[in-house]
Amino acid sequence: MKQEVSFQRRIYKVVKRIPLGKILTYKEVAERTGHAQAWRAVGNVLAKNRNPQIPCHRVIRSNGQIGNYNRGVKEKLRLLKKEGITFDIPKVEKF
Repeated sequence: MKQEVSFQRRIYKVVKRIPLGKILTYKEVAERTGHAQAWRAVGNVLAKNRNPQIPCHRVIRSNGQIGNYNRGVKEKLRLLKKEGITFDIPKVEKF
């Protein structure tokens, strides 16, 4: 359990550092936590996050697809567009 909480904190730390107007993939977040193969776990952790200071909307799938968001995909698209991320639904154009 303690190890799980530590991993969760590392995910939040990485995601919190994603600058405005930039994105990372779930895989890149996993790699930056030191667990390159844990991209699904990253998605699961972010799906449960309710802290608005953790910009989960800035994390997308490795194939450029938007992926899910705990506040809804429409809200994720709105936030990304507001931050200047361009996309051709359902994929991000530049990342």
